[in-house]
Amino acid sequence: MPAPQGAGSGRPVRPVRPQIVLEVRERIQLSPHLVRIVAGGPGFAALEATPHTDAYSKMLFTPPGSQLTPPYDLDALRAALPPEQLPSTRTYTVRRIDTVRSELWIEFVTHGSDGIAGPWAERAEIGDSVVLRGIGGGYAPDPTADWHLLAGDESALPAIASALEAMPSDARGVALIEVGSETDRLELRVPDGVELRWLFRGADEAGTSSVLVDAVRGAEWGPGRAQVFVHGERGAMKLLRPYFTEERGIERAQLSLSPYWAYGRREDAFQAEKREPVGQI
Repeated sequence: MPAPQGAGSGRPVRPVRPQIVLEVRERIQLSPHLVRIVAGGPGFAALEATPHTDAYSKMLFTPPGSQLTPPYDLDALRAALPPEQLPSTRTYTVRRIDTVRSELWIEFVTHGSDGIAGPWAERAEIGDSVVLRGIGGGYAPDPTADWHLLAGDESALPAIASALEAMPSDARGVALIEVGSETDRLELRVPDGVELRWLFRGADEAGTSSVLVDAVRGAEWGPGRAQVFVHGERGAMKLLRPYFTEERGIERAQLSLSPYWAYGRREDAFQAEKREPVGQI
């Protein structure tokens, strides 16, 4: 039976994932611009296990000072409240799901008062609600690959860190991570055969530097079959896709490449653009 289509869109209708409500157990400042939120609680039992190291969730955030209590009846709220008082959706990588401790880690890039999720993470307190819309994902390191290339900016750092931890001890390759400066480096667990290289954009604003694209194109290409994971700002991803598909001849099954964000765009506008030709890679 064909998948149901959205009204007039020609696209399959995605099932609505139920809301999973957790609470903040710990807030950890990993670096000047990266905050880890450790969440848990009775709602953890509703989380589905995933083998993907790029696991992600669409999270719901209410405006500062909101008295709304999750789970939210979004249809009723849309009928009763103006848009600026409604919960906003933001997509974040799940850094780790710890089934032993019944905890979930999510890491947030913060830049002062910019955005919605970052400021929330800056002021998060023990007991605050963490509302998820299920867990998705699509990539995990292939143990049969001859070598791995991982690259991205801060937005991809949690997924890259998870991938490095999941690799077998004899894995080989290179990981290229763009951050602002030396103070944004983290201690990561990396297989001995994988080179971890931090790229510093300095005074350049995130999304405006060519340091990641230059490093990827300049990286030595190893022998054998590569598995590639490259995620970050949309403009950089558009520049890198033809490098892998046309110059390197990477097969689609070997390549995970897509934008996590777009310079100058809020996520709601960015996600809407991704469904249009202008936003596709």
